[in-house]
This record gives sequence, C-alpha cells and structure tokens, in this order.
Amino acid sequence: PVQSGFSPSRKTPGKPTIMRADLYTAPVFFVLGAAMLHGGWTMDRLAIRQIHPASFPGLVPCLLGGALMLAAVILFVQARGLRRSGGGATADETPPGGNRRLLAALSICLVYALVLVGQVPFQVATAIFIAAFVIIFEHVLADEPAPLLRTLVAAVILGVVISAAVSLLFRYAFLVRLP
Repeated sequence: PVQSGFSPSRKTPGKPTIMRADLYTAPVFFVLGAAMLHGGWTMDRLAIRQIHPASFPGLVPCLLGGALMLAAVILFVQARGLRRSGGGATADETPPGGNRRLLAALSICLVYALVLVGQVPFQVATAIFIAAFVIIFEHVLADEPAPLLRTLVAAVILGVVISAAVSLLFRYAFLVRLP
C-alpha cells in the first residue's frame, strides 16, 4: 500500500526529519507571540475616552500573541515527540511545489506590506492582496487548477467583501484608523 509522505508512523533511519525545522521555528513563534502579547498589553488604554478596560485596543494583539505562544508550545512538543519516536517526514518527502508555494506566499505578503499598504488606500490594497492570493493559489500554482473565469470572479468577490469587512471591523469595533 502507498503511504502518505507525512505519515507520523513512517520511519526512515539515517535521514534527517522535517520535524527538526519545527523544533527551530517553534521558539521563534513563541518569542513573536510573547512580543505581540507584550505590545498589546502596553498599548494605551484610552481611559480618557471612558472606554471599558476590557475593550482596550491591545486586546486583540494580546489574544493573538497568547494563541501564537500556545501554538508554538504545541508545535514544539509534537515535534519533539515525533523526533524521539523516529517518525515524521524526511526531506525527500516534501510535497511537490511546496517551496514554490512558500516563495509565492512570502512574495505576495511582502508586496502587500512593503508596496501596497501606505501607497494606496488600505481597502484597495487588501482587496488586491486577497484577490492575488486566491488567483495564484487556486489557478496558477494549483495541482488541479480551477477554471480561470470562476477563479477570477471568486477572487474579486472575496477581495472586495473581506476587505470591506476588515476595514469596518477595525474602524468600528477596534477603533483603529487604517492607512
């Protein structure tokens, strides 16, 4: 029988496991989460505006930072357990196109953060980012690409709706003005 490349029960002696990467990245995610938690906790509380202490602007970064720290701990514990048992995928078992997808995601995020945000209105930048992400991952880099017209329509609708929802959420719920 054919086994999946990421089956934890599969043991390949003598080959380095991908779980080693999880052991190295988990502490990085933990520190990032701790920084988010600290940054959110030290944000201004807006007491001057009589805003309830439980709804301070740093609440979401605190929650996200705590969640990232928890996920990092789980990732580390799981990677240590699989490494000790000899399980995990080997470097030869990475999914095809995985590096291309990683590079594409990184590139799209960098263009969004370094080029679009600040140069064009936030709503437009976010709509472009989401639409580009959908098109690239559903059509260009997909193993079985979706039809182009359907992908374009879905990408534009998702981009506009999600961008509007995020903008409204930040403006009215979090009281944050976006660029």
